[in-house]
Amino acid sequence: MDSVKTIRAMESAPVTTAELAALKDGGGMVTVHGMVHTLRNFGGVRFAVLRRHDGVTQVVLPEDIRLPKEGDAVEITGAIVAEPRAPGGYELRAESIRVLSTPSEPMPVPIHKTNMGLTLDTDLSLRPVTLRNLRARAVMKLQEGLVRGFRDSLNARGFTEIHSPKLEALSAEGGANVFRVPYFQQHAVLAQSPQFYKQMMVGVFERVFEVGPVFRAEKHNTARHLNEYTSLDLEIGFIDSFEDVMSNETYALRYMMNLLRSEYAPQLGSLKLTLPEIGAIPALRFDEAKARAAEAYNLPRVDPNDLTPEEEQAIGRYAAEKLGSEFVFVTHYPTKKRPVYAMDDPDDARYTLSFDLLFRGMEVTTGGQRIHDYDRQVAKIAARGLDPAGFECYLMIHKHGMPPHGGLGMGLERLLKQLIGANNIRTACLFPRDTTRLSP
Repeated sequence: MDSVKTIRAMESAPVTTAELAALKDGGGMVTVHGMVHTLRNFGGVRFAVLRRHDGVTQVVLPEDIRLPKEGDAVEITGAIVAEPRAPGGYELRAESIRVLSTPSEPMPVPIHKTNMGLTLDTDLSLRPVTLRNLRARAVMKLQEGLVRGFRDSLNARGFTEIHSPKLEALSAEGGANVFRVPYFQQHAVLAQSPQFYKQMMVGVFERVFEVGPVFRAEKHNTARHLNEYTSLDLEIGFIDSFEDVMSNETYALRYMMNLLRSEYAPQLGSLKLTLPEIGAIPALRFDEAKARAAEAYNLPRVDPNDLTPEEEQAIGRYAAEKLGSEFVFVTHYPTKKRPVYAMDDPDDARYTLSFDLLFRGMEVTTGGQRIHDYDRQVAKIAARGLDPAGFECYLMIHKHGMPPHGGLGMGLERLLKQLIGANNIRTACLFPRDTTRLSP
């Protein structure tokens, strides 16, 4: 008769640092696991700092216990006691330690230090290890919080989450700057945006959102560009104007910041961050914003159809100094700089019913109202010198009826970069992809 093996199920989450802290007054024996982050010796008393899934725990190691090594995976049983000088106000006094695994080599960098003293290139090359640094880990935890807040805020407003394909036959943003890949007997591109698909799904669910990767084959190697980033997208049907989209973004951002305040205080404290207060976000028309920035800060007007990074910074500064907001919407971008699906302003066809959101002087969101009428969409495609026949699948939604709708795409890494005040967007990305980096 065959033997039956029972598989141990991890049915509960690991004990949290908050649960450990709650035991400090009454005492109590616990068993926890984690990685030995660093070892210390103060006045003959041996300590280990244990890096756990949600924080660190200070452990006192008695003389009769064999000292583990930095990087060991361990399981420790001991008593929780109050210690105001320790992280969380408690420490674990070990009675037994079981080493589960041990590293074959020492750490290549001092991950236990607040500042590891690395160049960005070295940091990124050793990313699987350097992300174990507590500050680096806190940044990525805030990234999780932003996504959680975005998703929860939209679920609360009746949105449906979708997952669109990332291999496409047609680019939503045009033929330039796409990664082309062979696809059996055809050619495909990596998705620059879920734009066409989220519009299609407005005809199904009315309100949709997606969190997913997008790909841009731009040859920029700057502190603000990535060739793969995470886009937070939403699309809404039955809008009265593109201002409805802006209103939903304001609500989502306010929700996201409140979630970080309430549930990510340790990470905010570790990074010494103050989150922006989000009330009503001011809005300036594109031409007005450009003029005010030029006048206030003596800037040359370089491109009449777009904003330079210097102009974005100046407009962000103007919003902070004159309008009291770290966020500012710039609306009515010129038609020449907006995609084929952007609705033109009925009062002036040189401009579109679209917007960018600037946060601390950097564009983090692009959005607006879409064309929902079939004849108008076909006419705009043709006016751009494109063949409507190539857009047959997309035009199906217009041909068979669409409500007035609009949406946006928000760059997760740009939002996080500005939030933490990083000099380079790669700091706000787990494993960045740029023009030179394809690993780790």
